[in-house]
Amino acid sequence: MMLKVTKGFFTTRDEVLEDLKKTGHWPTTFVSGASPELPLHWHDLDVTGYVISGGTYLLDEFGNRIDIEPGDKLELPAGAIHAEGEVKQTTVYIVGTERPGQLLEQLSLNDPTDPSRPL
Repeated sequence: MMLKVTKGFFTTRDEVLEDLKKTGHWPTTFVSGASPELPLHWHDLDVTGYVISGGTYLLDEFGNRIDIEPGDKLELPAGAIHAEGEVKQTTVYIVGTERPGQLLEQLSLNDPTDPSRPL
């Protein structure tokens, strides 16, 4: 399982909401202010993200950099190792998670060496 970025996936919020209906994910808005690059990590649930404004980059499990910008869709299966890069400008996402809950609690940064990581 790996991080997947689909460049130019959407142009409107309505397209994002339609896609979220297909995934069955619960939507919320997440605003990422200026911050340093995060360490590689994984989450214990499937996450879908849509870049609404701003931009940054992601690192995949091999440390490869993937630039993201408005219109891009991110797919993070449970256990996919990744990291959000340094955020220099406020970046707004619509984030869908497979179950409802507090987003920042759901997106806790799990250690890549944790043996409980789903494979």
